[in-house]
Amino acid sequence: MKNIFPIIILLFGNLVYAQRSKIDSLYEFKYPELKNKFFDYSDHNKVSQAKQIAKYYLQKAKKENNTIEIAEGYTLIHLNEDCPTALKYIDSLAIITKNIKGIYPTKTYLLKGNLYYKYDNLKAALDNYILALKYAKEQNDKKQIAYANMSIAYINSYIGKNAEAAKIFRYYLYNGNDIIDDYEHNQMRIALISCYLEINKLDSANILIKEGQKYAIVGKNKYDLDPYSYLSGTYDLKLKKYNTAITKLSKVYDNLIKINETNANYALFNLGKAYQGAKNKGKAVETYSKLDSNVQKSNITFPDLREAYTYLIDYYKEKNDKEKQLYYIDRFLKVDKKLDEQLQYAFTELPKKYDTPKLLEEKENIISDLKGRKRILYVAISALLLILLSLLYLYYKAKKNEKQHRKIAQDLINSIERKNVETPQATLAPMQFQNIEQVDIEDRATKTIPEDVTKFILKELEIFEKQEHFLKKGITLSSLAQSINTNTTYLSEVINSYKEKSFTTYLNDLRVDYALKRLIEDKRFRSYKLAVIADELGYNNAQAFTAAFKKKTQTTLSTYLKEIEKTQTIK
Repeated sequence: MKNIFPIIILLFGNLVYAQRSKIDSLYEFKYPELKNKFFDYSDHNKVSQAKQIAKYYLQKAKKENNTIEIAEGYTLIHLNEDCPTALKYIDSLAIITKNIKGIYPTKTYLLKGNLYYKYDNLKAALDNYILALKYAKEQNDKKQIAYANMSIAYINSYIGKNAEAAKIFRYYLYNGNDIIDDYEHNQMRIALISCYLEINKLDSANILIKEGQKYAIVGKNKYDLDPYSYLSGTYDLKLKKYNTAITKLSKVYDNLIKINETNANYALFNLGKAYQGAKNKGKAVETYSKLDSNVQKSNITFPDLREAYTYLIDYYKEKNDKEKQLYYIDRFLKVDKKLDEQLQYAFTELPKKYDTPKLLEEKENIISDLKGRKRILYVAISALLLILLSLLYLYYKAKKNEKQHRKIAQDLINSIERKNVETPQATLAPMQFQNIEQVDIEDRATKTIPEDVTKFILKELEIFEKQEHFLKKGITLSSLAQSINTNTTYLSEVINSYKEKSFTTYLNDLRVDYALKRLIEDKRFRSYKLAVIADELGYNNAQAFTAAFKKKTQTTLSTYLKEIEKTQTIK
């Protein structure tokens, strides 16, 4: 269908139906209220009242020198004028908005395209829609891009490219909530139903018809029901339910003729088709004759008209009424010539000016998308390579560390075994202690500690080590100082000077050295759980022991145990 509902309304926001009021009280209303009243009158076919609203709106805007509202005034006032007068208002709109950025000049070209479309100048309509789309894209205005695309989709539908048009209508119906309002959403549903009926997607059309009827009933607007009644009648016609179609289309024609003659002519054409299907030639001829009369008055054509004229020509040929046959041949030729000019231009220019640029744009988007994906792929591959190299490095490092740990563990085992062979009577603690008398105390001790105190502390430390008191839990510097009857300052300084380490390191080293030797010599001790071993060594937990072991030996406890087992197995 060319124009189920005037698409020109798409250019405006939500249409809120206002209460009727007297024209002489317009000064009380603000611009949005005036606009609502204008559309209220227009939709109820009260043209004279709508014209008065538009005229007052423009006067008010000019008086206030409000450029934006002057532009809106020209927009409103042109809607109910004939084509030449309406074009003058749009030209005035173009002049006043030439320095306004945003929706102009896109909106101006859309309005002009709608006007030409309304008055059946398909060529001019298409050219203006293409310009509107160009400027909308330059402004990156998604709403205006949507309006331009939808308007061009109507032309596609008009020339029979309903599958292509359906793609656009379906997209904005289901993805345009942030772009189009509720009214425009309804127009997309109506347009999509029309396309579905033309390409015989009848089930999809029927679902949307029922959805639209519910919308109209909820909105309590009888005018919204008319297009769905028309579409429902057309649906019945497609199903060859001719009598039902005749009933619906007859009723809806009577409603539409009062509001929009062009839309009514579509209903009249399908009514004729229904009569044809019902084999009622007389009614079909009467309907098509009425359609021709309407077309002559409006001079607005549509491609399906050819079928009506050929039926009339054949009918009067059969009746041997040469006068009427000649008349309808002449009418057919005039309509056909105009349609040929319209359709030939549209078929030539649409692919050139719209389809091809759109495909090229899609191609560029796809190429850009593929390049983006390639970049992401390259980044991902690079990241994976880096991860792989990192893992390989960590594996190599782990293997190297493991080898070093095994070597250290083997050296420790060999060292302890050699000592055991050389000094079989040695205690479990492998450390060797010098005779106190052989130590040059004065060279090491600070002058703050008396010499006899230093000797005493060293002697007590020797006993502490030989008797393995370091295996007791909870040993601190303070507790050890107290047990050997000295103070923590003296004890700490002697350990730092003579053992060359802190008290904590000194204690851990004694315990680890003990563990190193006992783990080799005591198979049962090796079989204990780690927590038990740590407990016997005086540690509060296994983690503290393994950390001290690693720090002291530079290898891990597990590696050391494995190497012991290997050595024991070989022996």
